[in-house]
Amino acid sequence: MRAVPANRYLVFFSIAIVGCLLDLATKRFMFDWLDMPGRSPVWWIIPNVVGFQTSLNEGALFGMGQGMVAVFVVLSIAAACGILVWLFYAGAARDWLLTVALGCVTAGIFGNLYDRLGMHGLKWPPGYPPHQPGEPVFAVRDWIHAMIGKWPWPTFNIADSLLVCGAAMLLYHAFFWKARP
Repeated sequence: MRAVPANRYLVFFSIAIVGCLLDLATKRFMFDWLDMPGRSPVWWIIPNVVGFQTSLNEGALFGMGQGMVAVFVVLSIAAACGILVWLFYAGAARDWLLTVALGCVTAGIFGNLYDRLGMHGLKWPPGYPPHQPGEPVFAVRDWIHAMIGKWPWPTFNIADSLLVCGAAMLLYHAFFWKARP
């Protein structure tokens, strides 16, 4: 088995770290600016198309699995470990597209994992049943609000965008990418 080129480690970890930090910085900024969900109206960039609105998601994609935070924490850690093994032990990092795609996925995993572990330090204020005021928030912070016609798309964040872009690259790789010798 051929060794993984050293520059692939640099590419993967740069994307994963910078992507995660960008996600965390934007979440902090938006929640500092717009406060907890329901505390301020949507701040529209393009009226009724795209804007900023805070939201907390205790589930996963499209809000599925609400309240299953522990399950998503375990799945996130398992996925991150699997990615590292696949890239650097099994050698998938010899492929540039896989390296970039999995760097994006890893950035998204860790950005949302940080939130699910409650590391952002948010506490539930009054008026968010079933949560008691002062309880720590173990939920993903979302802030990008988009509309598809009159239908609101679920609010999302940079980590979600990185996960989707990484998954799209993986699909492209699986169906269209021609391996280079």
